Amino acid sequence: DLGTFLWFVLINIVGFVEMGRDKRFAQRNAYRISEKTLMLLALFGGAVGIYLGMVRFHHKTKKPLFKFGVPFLIVLYLALLGFYISSIMT
Repeated sequence: DLGTFLWFVLINIVGFVEMGRDKRFAQRNAYRISEKTLMLLALFGGAVGIYLGMVRFHHKTKKPLFKFGVPFLIVLYLALLGFYISSIMT
Protein backbone atom coordinates (compact mmCIF):
# COMPACT_ATOMS: atom_id res chain seq x y z
CA ASP A 1 0.00 0.00 0.00
CA LEU A 2 0.98 3.66 -0.32
CA GLY A 3 1.82 4.08 3.37
CA THR A 4 4.30 1.21 3.31
CA PHE A 5 5.88 2.51 0.11
CA LEU A 6 6.27 5.99 1.59
CA TRP A 7 7.78 4.49 4.77
CA PHE A 8 10.45 2.68 2.76
CA VAL A 9 11.24 5.79 0.72
CA LEU A 10 11.53 7.95 3.85
CA ILE A 11 13.56 5.48 5.95
CA ASN A 12 16.01 4.97 3.07
CA ILE A 13 16.47 8.71 2.61
CA VAL A 14 17.09 9.04 6.36
CA GLY A 15 19.57 6.14 6.27
CA PHE A 16 21.50 7.69 3.39
CA VAL A 17 21.60 11.12 5.03
CA GLU A 18 22.67 9.70 8.39
CA MET A 19 25.56 7.81 6.79
CA GLY A 20 26.73 11.08 5.24
CA ARG A 21 26.37 12.95 8.52
CA ASP A 22 28.27 10.27 10.44
CA LYS A 23 31.10 10.35 7.88
CA ARG A 24 31.31 14.12 8.22
CA PHE A 25 31.29 13.83 12.03
CA ALA A 26 34.06 11.21 11.86
CA GLN A 27 36.25 13.48 9.74
CA ARG A 28 35.83 16.28 12.29
CA ASN A 29 36.25 14.07 15.38
CA ALA A 30 32.80 15.23 16.47
CA TYR A 31 29.80 13.47 18.00
CA ARG A 32 29.14 10.20 16.17
CA ILE A 33 25.96 8.39 15.26
CA SER A 34 26.13 4.97 16.88
CA GLU A 35 26.49 1.86 14.76
CA LYS A 36 23.46 0.51 16.60
CA THR A 37 21.35 3.43 15.36
CA LEU A 38 22.57 3.01 11.78
CA MET A 39 21.88 -0.73 11.84
CA LEU A 40 18.42 -0.15 13.33
CA LEU A 41 17.66 2.16 10.41
CA ALA A 42 18.74 -0.65 8.08
CA LEU A 43 16.72 -3.23 10.00
CA PHE A 44 13.55 -1.14 9.88
CA GLY A 45 13.68 -0.89 6.10
CA GLY A 46 16.50 1.53 5.35
CA ALA A 47 19.10 -1.01 4.24
CA VAL A 48 19.24 0.31 0.67
CA GLY A 49 19.79 3.87 1.89
CA ILE A 50 22.47 2.73 4.34
CA TYR A 51 24.18 0.72 1.59
CA LEU A 52 24.08 3.61 -0.87
CA GLY A 53 25.51 5.84 1.87
CA MET A 54 28.30 3.33 2.48
CA VAL A 55 29.21 3.41 -1.21
CA ARG A 56 28.76 7.15 -1.77
CA PHE A 57 30.58 8.32 1.37
CA HIS A 58 33.05 5.40 1.61
CA HIS A 59 31.91 4.93 5.18
CA LYS A 60 31.83 1.74 7.28
CA THR A 61 32.73 -0.34 4.22
CA LYS A 62 35.32 -2.40 6.12
CA LYS A 63 33.15 -3.09 9.15
CA PRO A 64 31.91 -6.71 8.88
CA LEU A 65 28.53 -5.83 10.42
CA PHE A 66 27.92 -3.33 7.64
CA LYS A 67 29.85 -5.10 4.86
CA PHE A 68 27.81 -8.30 5.26
CA GLY A 69 24.81 -7.33 7.40
CA VAL A 70 23.41 -4.57 5.20
CA PRO A 71 23.54 -6.58 1.94
CA PHE A 72 21.96 -9.50 3.82
CA LEU A 73 19.07 -7.27 4.89
CA ILE A 74 18.63 -6.07 1.29
CA VAL A 75 18.41 -9.66 0.05
CA LEU A 76 16.01 -10.51 2.89
CA TYR A 77 13.73 -7.58 2.04
CA LEU A 78 13.80 -8.46 -1.66
CA ALA A 79 12.84 -12.05 -0.82
CA LEU A 80 9.99 -10.81 1.38
CA LEU A 81 8.86 -8.48 -1.38
CA GLY A 82 8.91 -11.35 -3.88
CA PHE A 83 6.91 -13.53 -1.49
CA TYR A 84 4.39 -10.73 -0.96
CA ILE A 85 4.00 -10.11 -4.70
CA SER A 86 3.58 -13.81 -5.45
CA SER A 87 0.98 -14.15 -2.69
CA ILE A 88 -1.21 -11.35 -4.02
CA MET A 89 -0.94 -12.57 -7.62
CA THR A 90 -2.27 -16.05 -6.89
